[in-house]
Amino acid sequence: MTAPAPLAVAQAQARLLALASPVSTHTVPLSASIGCWAAADLAARHDRPAHPLSAMDGYALRHADAPGPWRVIGESAAGHPFTGTIGAGEAARIFTGAVLPEGADTVLIQENAACDGDTLRLTTGLTVAAGAHVRQAGADFGAGAIVVAKGARMSPARVALAATAGHAVLAVNRPIRIALIASGDELRAPGAPLEYGQVPESNSAMLAALLASLPVTITDLGIIPDRLDALGAAFAACRADIIVTTGGASVGDHDLIRPALKSAGGAVDFWRIALRPGKPMLAGTLGDAVVLGLPGNPVSAFVTAWVFLRPLIAAFGGATDCLPRSQRAVLGAPLAANDARQEYLRATWHDGAVVPATRQDSAMLATLAAAECLMVRAPHAAAARPGDLVDVLPIT
Repeated sequence: MTAPAPLAVAQAQARLLALASPVSTHTVPLSASIGCWAAADLAARHDRPAHPLSAMDGYALRHADAPGPWRVIGESAAGHPFTGTIGAGEAARIFTGAVLPEGADTVLIQENAACDGDTLRLTTGLTVAAGAHVRQAGADFGAGAIVVAKGARMSPARVALAATAGHAVLAVNRPIRIALIASGDELRAPGAPLEYGQVPESNSAMLAALLASLPVTITDLGIIPDRLDALGAAFAACRADIIVTTGGASVGDHDLIRPALKSAGGAVDFWRIALRPGKPMLAGTLGDAVVLGLPGNPVSAFVTAWVFLRPLIAAFGGATDCLPRSQRAVLGAPLAANDARQEYLRATWHDGAVVPATRQDSAMLATLAAAECLMVRAPHAAAARPGDLVDVLPIT
């Protein structure tokens, strides 16, 4: 079989995400929504703050009466607002987070005040600005404002925002079901005794760890031997939204993922990507499931999972923005010109600059374990010098 020309990474990502359809939704408590994507816009049920509040400890007063003196007639604390009205020449002791009493418009902080009994004065030589240290009603958001947009991923801050906006539960897409298949006669379970030519199977544990922060349920189907019937049976037994295989996706005599997928009634959409590491990756479908065939090399499997599998999960989860976001960084070491494949270099941070690992061989798993980011180099990128700007993907 003639191998197809490798697809550009962006083209492969677009074709892969086009295979996904968001899964059904359900409602969960806010505490269980972390990492999920909101299935609908979430609107605030009230203003925040609902009333003008003090941002500091001090005294609530009318700015028109400055520079004083004032007579202190009460106190306003968080949860215990002053129920009277501040009139001309009057003030109320107030604490951070307390409701500003009716009639007051300014807070004089206690560091700038002198109080003798119920008589309050501004410290000599100081002034107070109109509206100082007051958080106005609705300053954070108003009732009806969209505080969490559909497709936004729930972070700890968004959980707090949703709670503050009056919500205890949230509609999210249900967990995405992932099935893992490790293919290879040479593989043995981690910790098992190894005979000549055998290696530990590390990809399944690595992928489970890489996906731990995402809303997924994982079924590990174990190690499948390099036999067409065994792989076909494993495919047929899958009940998942995404089937992830590792190994067997290339063109060798023992690379059987493509024919096994077809024998199970599936179809290959594309395979071979113009990236390094991870060129022999495939994508296809089996019934309603998307099949992602990752390379068996653990470094290549990690990179392709970060660049393709995590975005695919986001698409099933209803995310608005599925692709990983790179950031610009200062290069700390020289780089040679790149060839026709998009390259993902394992790299670390040193003194504010990013430095690629010296050994980039895709078999070097220890180099990946030490990496803090992946440096992304476009196809045919020119040679680069220290101080140049490069793109990186954080992976820690």
